[in-house]
Amino acid sequence: MPRVNAYAAPSEAAPLEKTVIERRELGPNDILIDIAFAGICHSDIHTVRGDWGPQRYPLAPGHEIAGTVAAVGSAVTRHAVGDRVGVGCLVNSCGECRSCLRGEEQFCRNGAVFTYGSTDRDGTVTQGGYSQQVVVTEGFVVRIPGPLPLDRAAPLLCAGITTYSPLRRWNVGPGTRVAVVGMGGLGHMGVQIAHALGAEVTVLSQTLSKKDDGIRLGADHYHATGDPATFAELRGSFDVILNTVSAAIDLRAYLGLLDVGGAMVCVGLPPERLGLNVGSLIGGNKSISGSNIGGIAETQEMLDFCAEHGIAAEIEVIPASGINEAYDRVLASDVRYRFVIDAATFAD
Repeated sequence: MPRVNAYAAPSEAAPLEKTVIERRELGPNDILIDIAFAGICHSDIHTVRGDWGPQRYPLAPGHEIAGTVAAVGSAVTRHAVGDRVGVGCLVNSCGECRSCLRGEEQFCRNGAVFTYGSTDRDGTVTQGGYSQQVVVTEGFVVRIPGPLPLDRAAPLLCAGITTYSPLRRWNVGPGTRVAVVGMGGLGHMGVQIAHALGAEVTVLSQTLSKKDDGIRLGADHYHATGDPATFAELRGSFDVILNTVSAAIDLRAYLGLLDVGGAMVCVGLPPERLGLNVGSLIGGNKSISGSNIGGIAETQEMLDFCAEHGIAAEIEVIPASGINEAYDRVLASDVRYRFVIDAATFAD
């Protein structure tokens, strides 16, 4: 099997370290991708540190992958050598269940195969994008449109689709009043996408420290949730609240910001359970929901939409040797707004 340089976590308590991982031989339906950039998602940290359950180590994370096609299998028709492509959170599914046939491979009834830490169809454990190359089944590789720089496109494969999918599902558009909770890796994408869809966008962040960025990216209003007056002032103001934070919040207070019939959609995954009084919903025909990523077709739709509207992630490019420092900075909310690894440095 081909061996490539990578960074992997040897255990949940250890920092990531340089190593070599194996990639499968190129099959007839496979694509070999030279990785150019890989985004660092907060879920990478949660996963390798065991916050979401035990893992099998060593584990190379990374599901925001952008690069170029290096080789294709004999049956591949969608992509050719040299194409600019991306890989997100999914690398396989059964392709036959109701979810897969609806284009929602992330909910595969027979088990979606995620980009890292998942058991693939051949029984091996998938390894992610913190590496030089990856081999992926053709149907799970998307095209990155020319207007999108590869480094700024990489985070779209998770942060972009995670925010695009619920905004489309809840029919956000002109006349919709959207609040984005959190101005981080997910939130800064949600602001841009909601604005491009034509919504009136408000950012709800703990402080006003990122207000200038929020307004520049398309927010019409920006409020500090650390100020109790915010919740009184904005009561009943929104049709959709997109909650992007992975921390506990006062659900009752935020639900009070929804207008009658409004919906709060959570895309962040806090480790704590959030309590809820159903009366907070019944009193105004409100709803609270969760949203995962999107399927492959919707991910391609998102990339095309972002290219058309000039949307991309705000990034800080780092060498592979800086991954552990970047993890610490992510946990300290010290990044605007996504770290992206230069994959050329995996060889250093």
